[in-house]
Amino acid sequence: MDLEAGISKNYVAKKESWKTVLTLAYQSLGVVYGDLSTSPLYVYRSTFAEDIGHTESNEEIYGVLSLVFWTLTLVPLIKYVFIVLRADDNGEGGTFALYSLLCRHARVNSMPNCQVADEELSEYKKDGFCKAPERSFASRLKATLEKHKVLQNILLVLALIGTCMVIGDGVLTPALSVFSAVSGLELSMSKEHHRYVEVPAACLILIILFALQHFGTHRVGFLFAPIVITWLFCISAIGIYNIFYWNPHVYKALSPYYVFQFLRKTQKGGWMSLGGILLCITGSEAMFADLGHFSQLSIKIAFTAVVYPSLILAYMGQAAYLSKHHDIAHDYHFTFYVSVPEKLRWPVLVIAILAAVVGSQAIITGTFSIIKQCSALSCFPRVKVIHTSSKTHGQIYIPEINWLLMFLCLAVTIGFRDTKRLGNASGLAVITVMLVTTCLMSLVIVLCWHQSVFLAIGFVFIFGTVEALFFSASLVKFLEGAWVPIALAFVFLTVMYIWHYGTLKKYEFDVQNKVSINWLLSIGPSIGIVRVRGIGLIHTELVSGIPAIFSHFVANLPAFHQVVVFLCIKHVPVPHVRPEERFLVGRIGPKGFRLYRCIVRYGYRDVHKDDIEFEKDLVCSIAEMIRTDTERSNAANEEAEKDDKMTVVGSCPSHPILMSDEDTLDNNSSDSSLESAGPLTEVREIKSPKAIQPKKRVRFAIPESPKIDNGIKEELEELMEARESGVAYIMGHSYMRAKPGSSLIKKLVINFGYEFLRRNSRSPSFVDSVPHASSLEVGMMYQV
Repeated sequence: MDLEAGISKNYVAKKESWKTVLTLAYQSLGVVYGDLSTSPLYVYRSTFAEDIGHTESNEEIYGVLSLVFWTLTLVPLIKYVFIVLRADDNGEGGTFALYSLLCRHARVNSMPNCQVADEELSEYKKDGFCKAPERSFASRLKATLEKHKVLQNILLVLALIGTCMVIGDGVLTPALSVFSAVSGLELSMSKEHHRYVEVPAACLILIILFALQHFGTHRVGFLFAPIVITWLFCISAIGIYNIFYWNPHVYKALSPYYVFQFLRKTQKGGWMSLGGILLCITGSEAMFADLGHFSQLSIKIAFTAVVYPSLILAYMGQAAYLSKHHDIAHDYHFTFYVSVPEKLRWPVLVIAILAAVVGSQAIITGTFSIIKQCSALSCFPRVKVIHTSSKTHGQIYIPEINWLLMFLCLAVTIGFRDTKRLGNASGLAVITVMLVTTCLMSLVIVLCWHQSVFLAIGFVFIFGTVEALFFSASLVKFLEGAWVPIALAFVFLTVMYIWHYGTLKKYEFDVQNKVSINWLLSIGPSIGIVRVRGIGLIHTELVSGIPAIFSHFVANLPAFHQVVVFLCIKHVPVPHVRPEERFLVGRIGPKGFRLYRCIVRYGYRDVHKDDIEFEKDLVCSIAEMIRTDTERSNAANEEAEKDDKMTVVGSCPSHPILMSDEDTLDNNSSDSSLESAGPLTEVREIKSPKAIQPKKRVRFAIPESPKIDNGIKEELEELMEARESGVAYIMGHSYMRAKPGSSLIKKLVINFGYEFLRRNSRSPSFVDSVPHASSLEVGMMYQV
């Protein structure tokens, strides 16, 4: 996949012209606003499911309309469109984007292999951000967060809770949207037949929806947008018709006076009904979460010009109709379809079902994206990520998560069978994510934007108070469906934290057991073994020092490759790393050892290259480092230099080598004579497949040039010779156990929890792309 060229320019390209902006705004209607636009299907019905009457005075219906209007205005319009969208992480949005933004500005990142060099990445600091004054509140808050590990853990758990609730929303929103759309059948058939049709029809639609996910959003974006536009036109047109035909004075209900009248009259019932009114803003978080697919301006235009007025007209039209109808049976009283003219019900039903499918697509796409971000930042077990578009980054499909969501979605649909309990569950998940966003945004305002602390307090007070009211109204319905998102969040949070904790402990073990440079220098250039032709790539998580796996090889194995590269592939807390800043290359020990360290940095939304392309860039980056490394001396008094001098090399630098492509068979193989004799070391050679497909391979050559120093030329020639001989990938296969004497909880977490997740998770994406004939796994026991 050749995505890198477009990724670094993607955010700028979005701003090129109005045509581009309007095209993105059009596409965003199909991807971002499907969920939000289908909320009129169930808001009034869920709100009046509580013990609220509908009297002739219409105070109740006017109060609900006023609450819906002001909720839509305060949360999606003011909070998200005008404030939260500005807190993008180099064009990316979502809970983890806010967290990564804070990690870079306050150094509260829990990732263990961070380096000072990472802070020099061009995307590490956003344009316009400056350092806060030393005595300001922002500086004191930053110092407090960096000093106390407990506060860092609280911040991480807060971000994980928001992430878990997004996953829970990915289970509940499709069920609620599709079930509410299908419920329109109840006006066209008897209750006896309806209950036998409603659930199977909803389940069938959900199965089809999840089965189509592997095609990717880029193939359905242009198809979905017309559906949402048609749906918004229908509900706004029906709303206008109902307003003028039934009650032209319904606009008066937009006054906040009716909110106070409603709450004063209904009291506890009105407070509990907030859980239903909350559903009018489901999908608002998608505006921020899916920001990486579009741009701020396109999302703002789509919402303010199309979505927001259409929804207001739809809710006003429903209220106008209901204000003149007080004698309809309560079971059908507040359903959306009762306000639709009878002749239009079937066409509107079909459009509603299609719009519900589109709305479900938005949250499913967002769930895939946020799980990939968590996995890249070591907060979720590794899963298989399939990039469904070769042109647009960020459009992915995760098979395991897709089928898990489908199973859970069908389970809650069959288990609840009504919109009331589905709405209670979905509402709690939605408002929890919004509360987390509000908390993180208050920190962003102070730490990243360097604004007054009073502005952050005002932000939390205004939006946090509103969301806290909705949260309390949803939480009291724990036994009526709200327990589902809490249970799902607890399970996913446990999985995430166990994986993150185990990953940290594994890295700490590697750091504590790494080999010093002095040990390497003491055994001489031959490293005490026979050097065979080829390049040995030793995969490690360490960014400094020599991993213990190498000392096992030296102590127990008779031979190793003439060129050794300690390869660390890591993710940094930015969305993308530019290709010219991808590689960080350095030398370990003196030149004669031919030992190098290469750190490959990816953002949490970057795409990894295939093995052939990766090998080419890796060898070229080492060659570029050799060419520019003229200041280092090979003298004995400099051999013990620190292992901290690294060179930033791009994926496509001006290499001192010539390259030509040729179609060859990948005949690289690992040295099968390597065997282990250590008690804690186990070497397994992975057998190559019977049939190996032809692959394009790159042949390197050094051009004749008098400008190239003889020593550099000799080292480059040896590197090229080793590359032509083949590349062997040596990867550790670790087994973790808690140390004797550890607490029972630690033993359960490490010995059972983390090991279960490790055995059932995918290998790193780098490992998956390695040719089987060139790979070698070394098993080691870790006691942490």
